[in-house]
Amino acid sequence: MKPSGLLLGWVAALLVIGIALGTLQALEVSVPASLISINWGLLLALLALALLDALRLKRLPQIRISRQMPGSLALGRWADIPLKIEHDFNAPLNINLFDHVPDGLSFDNLPLALELQPGQFSQVSYRLRPLKRGHFTFEHCEINLPSPLGLWVGKRLLNVDDQTRVYPDFARLYGGELLAVDNWLSQLGVRQRQRRGQGLEFHQLREFREGDSLRQIDWKATARQRTPIAREYQDERDQQIIFLLDCGRRMRSQDDELSHFDHALNACLLLSYVALRQGDAVGLSTFASEHPRHLAPVKGSGQLNVLLNTVYDLDSTQRPADYQAAANQLLSRQKRRALVVLVTNLRDEDDEELLSAVKRLSAQHRVLVASLREEVLDTLRQTKVQTLPEALAYCGTVNYMNERAELHERLSAHGVPVVDARPAELGAELVTRYLSWKRSAAL
Repeated sequence: MKPSGLLLGWVAALLVIGIALGTLQALEVSVPASLISINWGLLLALLALALLDALRLKRLPQIRISRQMPGSLALGRWADIPLKIEHDFNAPLNINLFDHVPDGLSFDNLPLALELQPGQFSQVSYRLRPLKRGHFTFEHCEINLPSPLGLWVGKRLLNVDDQTRVYPDFARLYGGELLAVDNWLSQLGVRQRQRRGQGLEFHQLREFREGDSLRQIDWKATARQRTPIAREYQDERDQQIIFLLDCGRRMRSQDDELSHFDHALNACLLLSYVALRQGDAVGLSTFASEHPRHLAPVKGSGQLNVLLNTVYDLDSTQRPADYQAAANQLLSRQKRRALVVLVTNLRDEDDEELLSAVKRLSAQHRVLVASLREEVLDTLRQTKVQTLPEALAYCGTVNYMNERAELHERLSAHGVPVVDARPAELGAELVTRYLSWKRSAAL
């Protein structure tokens, strides 16, 4: 509880009057005794009213607040958080409400000012925007309400417990389900080549169509039906994909609102969504993390929810990437041949260690190295050079990118394909490569 502006104003006015009267007396100016008595009387009356008002403030009924917190929020997206306020006041009352938002969430429209009407509940809302993924706990709401005479402002801290999880922004992927898959993929920049009836797995018999090859004709069915019947095939659907995700210090770079690690997670989820819809199994293994996680490859749309719940609170660390340990861990757990997508940020010093780890993985699995490239490298390379510092920055950038390209070429020379992409483009690049291999039966 603290004094309001009204109380402080009255106290200041009476003190000024008292000081003025005292000064006049000190200057031996005649002051009526009644003025001094009135001033002291007003001070005592104000004190009595303030005490009475404070007592009445303490006795005001408790306010009840319920927060309608969604079970999950999307990283970087604004969400409305409704609050329901119930009370037992017999007269209108103006209050200020502030919700104690955990660190890692930004907010808008707080504190809230509202008028409570007798016999009615109030419903207001504010906006939240998650800045990082993870699990968040809300504990308190704070209310500032005036006393009946307006001389005090009371602060009440209410326990309003709620929890929510912040997931990667996956809404745009779920929205793609409303569209045809081909249209949705093309919107993401995925280049998908159509090839009808040329997969590896038999799908169905149907009438021969223009454009079908003679090899597709089923002669026995044609003889029975007395009309040309063709076999239709589909891409093989029994593949496994394992994401080997680097959680080390290299993934902490940040070019925009999202870190490279968040971009890598979004890319993995995007490819998982596409692969699961293609009938493949998807799994995940992390390295250089505080608590390494492993999710065995499983088919079905439910695996996407399992994957989201596995990675939603995963974060990057200050640890270096140990590719040998990551390869050993994966080889001990994944016996069946799979497509291993190593998501990391390659540097020129990774030569021998990375090559050795990838060779060991390639002996049993198909390996794709996905390397994130910092946006600032492209920016510096395209900047006009006019001063010595700009020239040094340009030369350093070009030298670094050349060494990085040499590492990619050495990997390619050993039969290990590399996807070198900027963080925001990684998802579409991975899906493009996956669908290309899927169509050509390269997996």
